[in-house]
Amino acid sequence: MALKDYEYETSHCIRCSWCKFMPFQQIKSKRFSYLCPSISYLNFHTYSAAGRMHLALALIQGRMTEYSDSLKQAVFECNMCGACQVTCRTWNYNLNPGEVLQELRGHMVEQGQLIPEHMAAIDGLKREDNVFGEPKADRGKWAEGLDFLKDANTEKADVLFHVGCRTSYDEELWPIARTWAKVLNGAGVDLAIAGQNEACCGGRPYEMGYRGEIEKYAEDIAGRVKACGASKIVTLCGDGYGTFKSIYPTLGLDLPCEVQHTTELLEELINNGKVNLKNKVPMKVTYHDPCHLGRKGEPGQKWEGTYERLHPHMIAPVPEKPIKIGVDGCYDPPRNVLKAIPGIELVEMERSREYSWCCGAGGGAWEAFDDFASWTGGERIEEAKSTGAEALVTACGWCERSFMDSVKENGDKIKIYDVIELVDKAMGGS
Repeated sequence: MALKDYEYETSHCIRCSWCKFMPFQQIKSKRFSYLCPSISYLNFHTYSAAGRMHLALALIQGRMTEYSDSLKQAVFECNMCGACQVTCRTWNYNLNPGEVLQELRGHMVEQGQLIPEHMAAIDGLKREDNVFGEPKADRGKWAEGLDFLKDANTEKADVLFHVGCRTSYDEELWPIARTWAKVLNGAGVDLAIAGQNEACCGGRPYEMGYRGEIEKYAEDIAGRVKACGASKIVTLCGDGYGTFKSIYPTLGLDLPCEVQHTTELLEELINNGKVNLKNKVPMKVTYHDPCHLGRKGEPGQKWEGTYERLHPHMIAPVPEKPIKIGVDGCYDPPRNVLKAIPGIELVEMERSREYSWCCGAGGGAWEAFDDFASWTGGERIEEAKSTGAEALVTACGWCERSFMDSVKENGDKIKIYDVIELVDKAMGGS
């Protein structure tokens, strides 16, 4: 679809402000009632989904013909976290603000209205197949010495292990990837990695508005799955999971295998007795739902249709359009893994599951609006601290990087863990 195809949706936004907050029946306190980071940070209606819906409508109807810097800021200073899609659709099943924002960004890029920092990320992607522009030859360095890992480029394996850009190039996160590999291998999982030939999933540039890259990367990953004969692809990257599960199918680019997050596979292994969590880990923790693992990890489905007047007072999509409200993401597996660890006390933040607050790193905000991204991460740290937890646990390298930086910057005492680090403690590791 193109931006012009969303005239019905953009013209029927009534500026109710549901996109800004938690659903009212879910609110537990004023302090943590907001759900949209950009409107919370910038405090002007244009920076909400409703404001952007009306910007899109003005462009569609030709009432706005010039692209100013303030327009570009309004469109791109957003985490693309998907919270507005969830809250809007709690009462209006015909509006899809998340889709409109995606199309609005794509339209801006097509019109040459680009953000320099995003252009740099895309240049790095085209040169080295990652948004950091780091050497492709270094992508597999995290796995050095792990001789049990098969080479997906030359060997057959049951599972293709996709690490993702962030963890592959962030040395501080390498121990997390290595621990995942060791635990899965120890449980008898037949793992292969692509090493230096692993490429970006394409989801991050797609959310920046660069739609032309994603098909190439989907084809590359699908070809790699077929070549090594894997029946499933398992990723520890939240961005990768959301791309494989939601974005690819929405675009008709389904992978020829099952898609799992590492926590989903680990939950199965624990239930089957292949991973034994014997040691007590006395710790009070709270869990953060990564946007792309949670509400944006909900299975996608391609839809092709139009909005038609079915009754004098009713317009609806024909054929019926899949309803995505974020409830079918990966929420329970990481929590169930944590609950299986002896001694762990899991407490929830006020905003959790499909109503989780973003870590700040998504949608190109990290690359182009670092103050905004940092503030967003800091807000989540404050919410985690309010639970009385001594540690914030999550399951995505992007979230972990954001929180680690926020804690360091603000001098907070709360610890940041990946799920697998606590599992490793329970298995007798460090």
